[in-house]
Amino acid sequence: MKKLLSIVVLAIAFFVVAVQPPALAADLAHGKQIFVGNCNACHLGGRNTIMPAKNLQKASLVKYLKDFEAKGAEAIAYQVKNGKGAMPRFLGRLKPNDIEDVAAYVVAQAENGWK
Repeated sequence: MKKLLSIVVLAIAFFVVAVQPPALAADLAHGKQIFVGNCNACHLGGRNTIMPAKNLQKASLVKYLKDFEAKGAEAIAYQVKNGKGAMPRFLGRLKPNDIEDVAAYVVAQAENGWK
């Protein structure tokens, strides 16, 4: 009886894990809209009008953004949420999914050299 119960519990656990919907992918088109509406003033084309060295090119993100190599979009989302230095905090101005989408957009653009 214990063995049968164990098999049933294991089967249920497997089914629950196997049938989980995939995590929603970031919406890059929406991220672009958020970027244009909120970030372009300082970061047009991946540049930085306030501190030119700290632009959104991949090399600069690796150099200046803590944990960018390990966390990518998550590191950018943290910066957007909390701000730092001259960059304002956007948490509260933007919804969490907006921040995730714009962070994914920035990573995608940085990977492509902001072309």
